Amino acid sequence: MKQTNHPSSDDTTRVVPPAEVDPVDMPENAFRELGDDEEYRPLMHPARDYAEVTPYSVSMGLILAVIFSAAAAYLGLKVGQVFEAAIPIAIIAVGLSGYLQKKGKLQGNPLGQNVIIQSIGACSGVIVAGAIFTLPALYILKEAYPEITVNFVEIFLSSLLGGVLGILFFIPFRKYFVKDMHGKYPFPEATATTQVLVSGNSSKSGGQANLLIVAALVGGIYDYIVATFGVWAETVTTTAYTWGTALADKFKFVFSCNTGAAVLGLGYIVGLKYAFVIFAGSIFVWWVIVPVMGTYGSADIVAMSPDGIFKDYARLIGIGGIAMAGIIGIIKSWPIIQQAVGLASKEFKGKAEAGKTVRWQRDISMKHITFFIAIALVAVLIFFWIGVISTFWQALVAWVVVTIIAFLFTTVAANAIAIVGSNPVSGMTLMTLIVASAIFVGIGLKGSNGMVAAMVVGGVVCTALSMAGGFVTDLKIGYWLGSTPRKQETFKFLGTLVSAATVGGVILMLNNVYGFSGANALQAPQANAMAKVLEPMMMGQGAPWILYIVGAILAIILNWLGVPALAFCLGMFLPLHLNTPMLVGGLIAWFVARSSKDKAVAKARSDRGTLIASGLIAGGALFGVFGAITIMCGWKRPETDMEFVPQILGLVAYALIIAYVYIASCRDTKVRHD
Repeated sequence: MKQTNHPSSDDTTRVVPPAEVDPVDMPENAFRELGDDEEYRPLMHPARDYAEVTPYSVSMGLILAVIFSAAAAYLGLKVGQVFEAAIPIAIIAVGLSGYLQKKGKLQGNPLGQNVIIQSIGACSGVIVAGAIFTLPALYILKEAYPEITVNFVEIFLSSLLGGVLGILFFIPFRKYFVKDMHGKYPFPEATATTQVLVSGNSSKSGGQANLLIVAALVGGIYDYIVATFGVWAETVTTTAYTWGTALADKFKFVFSCNTGAAVLGLGYIVGLKYAFVIFAGSIFVWWVIVPVMGTYGSADIVAMSPDGIFKDYARLIGIGGIAMAGIIGIIKSWPIIQQAVGLASKEFKGKAEAGKTVRWQRDISMKHITFFIAIALVAVLIFFWIGVISTFWQALVAWVVVTIIAFLFTTVAANAIAIVGSNPVSGMTLMTLIVASAIFVGIGLKGSNGMVAAMVVGGVVCTALSMAGGFVTDLKIGYWLGSTPRKQETFKFLGTLVSAATVGGVILMLNNVYGFSGANALQAPQANAMAKVLEPMMMGQGAPWILYIVGAILAIILNWLGVPALAFCLGMFLPLHLNTPMLVGGLIAWFVARSSKDKAVAKARSDRGTLIASGLIAGGALFGVFGAITIMCGWKRPETDMEFVPQILGLVAYALIIAYVYIASCRDTKVRHD
């Protein structure tokens, strides 16, 4: 590690004495709001230079980006879930740097390099999500419309350009989300990843590292056993019992809960406030809207199962709510947008004072960002015109749709990740497809050509929003630890390029080997849903606008009542079995924080619980990779969720993991009172 005992020429920080060393644990104010006169100081001192971008960190980040892009694409197309690559990549980076240090092949503090490895490698998950949720739909539609063509260039460029736009559109908002909103958002995934990176920072923090490792092993093995081998039910539900089935048939009433450790840990970090709002949204859909539709709807709806009503109808209200909540958020954050535009204008006029920015708050200059955005948007327009849509003015309309939606909904994606760690990118992309399709039909772009155009537009927007949501996690990690944002931002482009190329090749290969429709094909659930929505619109059958409008009105009412509309509508969009454990985790956090009348002890226990919850998330993500490898090797998970014995075992196993989190959080907590 290269260190200097004086600030560089463009820093305004004080001279750092040689005796002052970096802390090894997260500062006490890392995860809470700061006082009026309080400042946050990261682990890597702002007035020192650290090894961050090195041949080792860049090459390792790119290698992991390729590996995880391929693994995530396969698993996502098979089961519809893209595992979060950031955490397992962070675990690998910490383990590898520790090994290289012992061998004497890596000198100094590896923390800065590990942040870069994680940031580059994490491009894999976000690019994969953007690509597989949309572009395989073209292969699905191709069966009915043979004239549709799909090639590597279309997949690669839509992923690459979408990822680049996501990076460029988010950078102006970095300081607002990661600095100005410090402690106001839980950032669950960023918290877990940061704890992993800190665990390898020093042997002095061995106690915390051991706790994190144990929790990761407990959560990882637990999730691996249930998700891969089905020893107990992964989802406990009332429909597994005769009385529950009767309730579902007659009253459309269902209750379900995922028994996974990782989702439980996510709920703990999110906390009771947001977890309750999310759960309330879910309950409103499942216990009010679905039963009402199932009782008073058309004969076709009445005949459907509660899950079918949710997927085909009720969930669409949530999509409308998310869209309106996003618009409300855009209006509220308009001053931030104006500030970013104003900064770019000042830099063009030579009035900016970029030289006074300290190292750990230094972004790529707004002048350069504006220039790169212009180049990227021109590239998107050329791609649409030459590669997708033959008529220039139709390509121009598609370009306007992408530009407006991708830019405005960047903050929505970042907000969702900051609050719940889950990006509703498929819902926002579905809304984009609907809006784009309605516009395209209006300008004469319909049929198979319209389907290709709408799907590629959706792919660009989906990847842009996915990247924006993932990038806020990377930059929050860098803020907590003290990395240089400009370095993270610069090399994020390289990771995006490599991941987009990998995903393009993997999608082509998987289509040739398995296909995306039919009995033995990969399920590609999101892409199939996109194709299902897109085809009738392009054939003049319209869209369920009334459901979207109801959701939009609901979001307006929620905002008027002071309820976080985005969190509530996210609960309406996500399945009940994923929202219930969020509430359970939030309740555990609430009880742990009140487990002692001594505030210092209660605070220490709550922090310990955060570390354990981070371990559960990390273990679930890492062993999710092992599960993907197991599936790729030919293992087929037995379908046992609806059987009586696995359901009982699922309840017992879930009770045990809940008990573990609470007891381990409150055990042996010693606090020094000064």
